[in-house]
Amino acid sequence: MPKKFLIFIPAYNCEHQVPRVLDQLLDPRVQTFAGECIVVNNRSTDGTEEAVKAWMAAHPQAPVRLLRNDQNYGLGGSHKVAFGYAMDHGYDYLVVLHGDDQGDVRDLCPLVESGEYEKYDCCLGSRFMRGSRIQGYSALRIFGNYGFNWLFSLVTLHKITDLGSGLNLYRVESLKNRYYIKFPDTLYFNDCMILAQCHYKQKMLFFPISWREEDQVSNTKLTSFAMSLLRMCGQYLTGHKKFVEQEMRTKIIDDYSYQVVASNL
Repeated sequence: MPKKFLIFIPAYNCEHQVPRVLDQLLDPRVQTFAGECIVVNNRSTDGTEEAVKAWMAAHPQAPVRLLRNDQNYGLGGSHKVAFGYAMDHGYDYLVVLHGDDQGDVRDLCPLVESGEYEKYDCCLGSRFMRGSRIQGYSALRIFGNYGFNWLFSLVTLHKITDLGSGLNLYRVESLKNRYYIKFPDTLYFNDCMILAQCHYKQKMLFFPISWREEDQVSNTKLTSFAMSLLRMCGQYLTGHKKFVEQEMRTKIIDDYSYQVVASNL
């Protein structure tokens, strides 16, 4: 039986970029596996929602739904919305494709076409491995990423080549115990996911992707982000199980609720 894929686009204040991301769905290779796409608007304060609606109106054949979080949950919270949606609607795999147009979902096509993805619980896009193509990054940021990839590899005893790009594939079955629900609703969500996947001995594959920074706006404060990653590694070393099971959210949310504000389905 063919596998059911859901593409999830987290979107926050990316009105100029998100139409370009949606254009990627029109590629015939992507259409062969993409069953549905949800754009999760995390309470954007610009014209992101209107830009998505305009794209949907121009492409009524595209199987896209636009969701709006009932609160600003952060990037991690939007992932939790999408994970829950995938489970509730019977999807086998979830593709994460960030709405700021830095990654390209077509980099996933070789894995899907070969069937290699079926061997893994998650396939994580990597900007820093052989075959990757990256442009617009400063030398300092590239050096810092290589350093933290090495540190996380040392801590987890797994080869980690990227702590969180904007193109990932998850097997939905591997998420059903909702081990991620206490993870931060912030940018640190992906880092916690990788540590947890190592702890739970999930099968991971890193694959090379193309990545660029052009007109995107970064929300990352590098110094505070680096210090938080160091603390995270220290906590993980002192006890894997305790780390992945602890409450990491500053605000407890019982229900990551949302509204469907537009749909082509």
